[in-house]
Amino acid sequence: MINQSDVSEFVLLGFPGVSESFHIAISMSFFVIFNISLFSNCIVLGLIILQEHLHHPMYIIIGNLALSDLIFDTLTLPKIIGKYWFGDGSLSFAACFFQMFFVHHLGSLDSFIIMLMAIDRFVAICRPLHYCSIITNKTASLFCYIFWFIASVIGLAIAIMGSQLPYCGPNKVKNCFCSLTPVSVLSCVDSLTTRRIVFIIALVVHLCPLSFIIFSYIFIIRKIYLMAHTENWQKVFYTCTTQGFVIFFYFVPRLVVYTYNQFQLFSNADVNVLLICVYTFVPHFTSPIIFCLRTEEIRNTLRKVYRKLVSCTT
Repeated sequence: MINQSDVSEFVLLGFPGVSESFHIAISMSFFVIFNISLFSNCIVLGLIILQEHLHHPMYIIIGNLALSDLIFDTLTLPKIIGKYWFGDGSLSFAACFFQMFFVHHLGSLDSFIIMLMAIDRFVAICRPLHYCSIITNKTASLFCYIFWFIASVIGLAIAIMGSQLPYCGPNKVKNCFCSLTPVSVLSCVDSLTTRRIVFIIALVVHLCPLSFIIFSYIFIIRKIYLMAHTENWQKVFYTCTTQGFVIFFYFVPRLVVYTYNQFQLFSNADVNVLLICVYTFVPHFTSPIIFCLRTEEIRNTLRKVYRKLVSCTT
């Protein structure tokens, strides 16, 4: 693959049109996002793994989402932070496509996991008496394993398609990490066919889960409407709206970027990168807070762990 290309490394530009006076603000924003995502997802993973009473299907699904987001941010954010802090935005040819594999692998996986989470909520709210027989730990784990495998195949296929293109000219990537579209446009040959294939894959990967999510939430909203006379309908409604926040920021900006990149509706690189950061990093540091840390069971577990740590140190 490398013999087909004269380019030996790629350089991440981040926000290419932003003045240097804003670089500190941008880098600090990425640094804060990275640390919030790192600590919140690590806390969620640690609690779910170590606390046996949290070994339930919902938390197994959330744990897989937290692990995916943690790996994604660890593989992407330090490099773009280093670019703004130390001017080191370069990635070797192999490292760029290695990163591309994980970007598309974990991006696809998040879509599947969020769909699985919506299905879990649908069964819990609309079929509460059958929940324990339909959604078990074994079932949730099995589907998570399957989605990890399917997503890895998707990521590998996209990375291979991108790496097979010859690169001999500019090597500056207008993005915060290596993904197919901003890298493939640097190819010496017309990459439109490759980008269209990946666009179709992306539509299938994201629109199919989104359709399941919309379908499940229609029934959930209907159930909440029928529960309006009960005491706990507000709690259920609040849970659904907060989850809807993450789902909106994950799917809507992503589909917008995919569409206008294919049809070239407008070409503002900074707006493009901003939307990519919104649908990529915002759900990563908000989802553990919304899906897990705001639940009463997790908060109570955190209090108990904190009290044990305090008692051990005193």
